[in-house]
Amino acid sequence: MRSLDVRTRTAADTRDVTPDAFFDDELPALVDAHAHLALPGAHELGVTSFAIVTPSGAWTLALDEAHDTIRVTRGDTGDAATELDHDEVARLVDDRLTPMTLVASARVRMRRGSLEQFLDWWVVLRSLIDGRPAHTRGSVELRDRDGSPLDVTRSFTPEDDDDAIAHFLTETGFLHLEGWFGLDEMEAISRDMDAAFAHYAPDDGRSWWAETADGTARAVRLQRFEEHSPTFAALIRDDRFLRIGRLTGDAYVPPAGGEALEKPIGVVKGISDLPWHKDCSLGMHSYNCCGLTVGVSVTGADEQSGALAVVPGSHRALVQPSFYRSLWGLPPRDLPTRTGDLTVHCSCTMHMSHPPVTKERRVLYTGFSLAPRGDSLAEDRAAASAVRENAYKKVSQAPSPVAAGRSPGT
Repeated sequence: MRSLDVRTRTAADTRDVTPDAFFDDELPALVDAHAHLALPGAHELGVTSFAIVTPSGAWTLALDEAHDTIRVTRGDTGDAATELDHDEVARLVDDRLTPMTLVASARVRMRRGSLEQFLDWWVVLRSLIDGRPAHTRGSVELRDRDGSPLDVTRSFTPEDDDDAIAHFLTETGFLHLEGWFGLDEMEAISRDMDAAFAHYAPDDGRSWWAETADGTARAVRLQRFEEHSPTFAALIRDDRFLRIGRLTGDAYVPPAGGEALEKPIGVVKGISDLPWHKDCSLGMHSYNCCGLTVGVSVTGADEQSGALAVVPGSHRALVQPSFYRSLWGLPPRDLPTRTGDLTVHCSCTMHMSHPPVTKERRVLYTGFSLAPRGDSLAEDRAAASAVRENAYKKVSQAPSPVAAGRSPGT
């Protein structure tokens, strides 16, 4: 069977590597071994010299055009530069931290240059460390089962063949499943949402709130919604839903619950609709991916009410984990839905949410995770969750939209 499990690390692979050991010894050896994987992407990105400054010293990374390699030298001489402490270097090397983790936790420290330059060099470093090709235009091809170009606008119904659905999912990193649940079930869930709002309050630790242009505070994310909706609790145990987790041979673990999202019009403060990001944008891709995030369309989604958008094939591309770039050669696709439809996307598929324009919408988010492999990395997962939740608190009074990295719902 097909697989979406791209995990290459466990807790046993984490190390307390020092900046000196990494930049003086390990990274030059990785350049010797993997420069051929990183250089095409580095050239396409147009990276310029970049310095990483730590308490024990600074190192500058640069393309060596004369010898077609990457040069690592001591000193802060880069066109751009960022500051990292020893723990941040170790976690960056081990894929437990990304530049977006630092952004979301308000700890990114650029001495000069831009975040974009940091993200570009993150791609190059991940290529060198992981032995994975940095993405270049045309390196990801989307093919049907017969080898012909894949129609990425296709949707699937419950009557479609599981192998066809699984092939599309593994090729593109997303699905649009039409008519998966009934209108009566969605109407019941919408009524449950109406009743559930009374059980949530700002700063309760279980909900996100946003302010609209008229000054109204609105609950936009209700966590643990299964506690307030018997219909939703039953749906995630229903075989129609569990079928999604059986599409590949990855032994996905079904969810225990999920969350309800309401998308208001005219949000001016807080987080409601997120810009382009991967769900692994805060790190740990090589420990967790790919999980499957499932959106249940309670009211439908279109150009007027906002909808999910995805970048087909981006789950197979080593690109920056937030913010879309057209140079990748991977065109986005909007996913309009009707009531009762589902969307599915991999945790490392680039996606975003369009804000409503003339009518609001409701959607549920839940999903499947890969079965644990005997390591929990509980502290790192808790840290990533804390960064995400604290980012919400920090921007709840800030102008919207705000990129806050990974979110369980989009």
